Parts: sequence; structure tokens; C-alpha cells
Amino acid sequence: MTPEQVQTLLITRLDATVAEVKGDGHHFYARVVSPRFEGLALLARHRLVKEALKDVIDSGELHALSLEKTSTPAEWAAL
Repeated sequence: MTPEQVQTLLITRLDATVAEVKGDGHHFYARVVSPRFEGLALLARHRLVKEALKDVIDSGELHALSLEKTSTPAEWAAL
């Protein structure tokens, strides 16, 4: 997978308004902004992301994803 493919998955599956993804094809690092994170604690946000990408993780297409930041649009705007 490419960073762009991971970015597209995050945008479409999480309604992400921002999905910044870096990586080398094996290990990826992402910052994700989604209104779906509203009211969720950090661990719940990370679980939501992992669940949204479960099929590509389980298939081995996406090997490793580290979430650097998961924010709501309001939290992102305040940064």
C-alpha cells in the first residue's frame, strides 16, 4: 500500500476531513481528523480507526499503522 491509498481509506471510511499519512509501504504514521471522534476517548478513537481498516490489516495489505493524532474538527482547529 501507498500512503495515498491509506489516506483514501481513512477519508472514505471515517469521513475524515484531514488524513495525513506518511510511510514506506510497510509502516505508516497518520494524523486523522474526523467528526466521528466526537465524544470518544483516545483509545476508542484508535479502536474506531483500526476497525475501519480491519479488512486491509487482516489481509496483510496494511502491515502497521501508528496513529500520531486523532482529533475532532474542533480540536484540530484549536491547534
